[in-house]
Amino acid sequence: MEKIERERYMSILKNFKDQQIIKVITGIRRCGKSTLLELFQEHLKREGIQVNQIISINFEDANYEELQDRKKLYSYLKEKIVKNKKTYIFLDEIQNVPEFEKTVDSLFIDKNVDIYITGSNAYLLSSELATLLTGRYIEIKMLPLSFKEYLSAFKDKTDIAKKYRNYLQFSAFPQAVELYKLNPGNIDLYLDGIYNTILFKDVMQRKGITDKTVLERVTKFLYDNIGSRTSLKSISDNIEGIEKNNSYNTVANYVDALIDSFMIYKVNRYDIKGKELLKTQEKYYGVDIGLRYHILGRNAGRDMGHILENVVYLELLRRGYKVYIGKLKDLEIDFVAQNSKDTIYYQVALTTRDETTLQRELSPLKKINDNYPKYILTMDEDPEADFDGIKKINVIDWLLE
Repeated sequence: MEKIERERYMSILKNFKDQQIIKVITGIRRCGKSTLLELFQEHLKREGIQVNQIISINFEDANYEELQDRKKLYSYLKEKIVKNKKTYIFLDEIQNVPEFEKTVDSLFIDKNVDIYITGSNAYLLSSELATLLTGRYIEIKMLPLSFKEYLSAFKDKTDIAKKYRNYLQFSAFPQAVELYKLNPGNIDLYLDGIYNTILFKDVMQRKGITDKTVLERVTKFLYDNIGSRTSLKSISDNIEGIEKNNSYNTVANYVDALIDSFMIYKVNRYDIKGKELLKTQEKYYGVDIGLRYHILGRNAGRDMGHILENVVYLELLRRGYKVYIGKLKDLEIDFVAQNSKDTIYYQVALTTRDETTLQRELSPLKKINDNYPKYILTMDEDPEADFDGIKKINVIDWLLE
């Protein structure tokens, strides 16, 4: 399979190479974590690192099943560490090793060791690892392909609009791109494998959930309502098969498990004037629109406005922003994107060619009394426009920046 360069993630690994800090790569299954490690190992070899200085273990490979005992793993690694040279250790899907954090902590003490670990569940960092290694690790949050990365997999760069539609419908998982080139008909079967593996291994087994039918109903509800204000009560009210006297706690447990498995992302609301997070009426977005098509079937494409929001939300995460839903009195801003330097406001709309729609999207942005950048992202193929400092730009152009 042709490996797609993941430049954003690779640049982080290169920047932190040889730093006394553990690199933790998290993300949904099959989003490309293992391939990223392979690409980085190839980079190390080109830089002159010898093969014996690289130790790589994938804990989903049956050949390494014996090393799922943390003490055996530690002994194995200590034996292979090269004396007086830097040794690069890659531990893929490390959550399969009970109490792995103790092994990682012991290895970290050796200054000639550079450690890279991956996991498909947020539980990885809610475990003792975070406690043991506070301030000694960075988390690299990985997602399926951006549209720019997706496009890079094709030699033919024409008909961008069609490729964008395919990007949505046929999934942004890296292997789905290769399957699309061979036979798009196989993608649904591939996504079914991902979906069931995540639900069974990362959600049900991890959280001790036994009712798969109800779990699937909760998943389907969240994917059907991406971009809509949603409360746990509204979910429990719409799901059959949950005992009503315990429905809130059950739904909360299921939703938390889906978030931990990176299937679903929860976005909190942020009061722009009061500068505080609000605890109600959050929104949920899916990790991949192709997965939404798989889960919902032919109904998945009926809400293109919220699908566009979902695409923008994921792209903002890729670019390293913390993302919130903005609230300004009774008005709403689709996204407030923040990092250590900037705050940026975004409105997202399929089209604003109708004057009423344009004014509706501009109105909340005009009422924000600060000088941070403000954008309206649309599918309109119009020249970039400026409305008193608020820029309207085509979302495809923005995605390909």
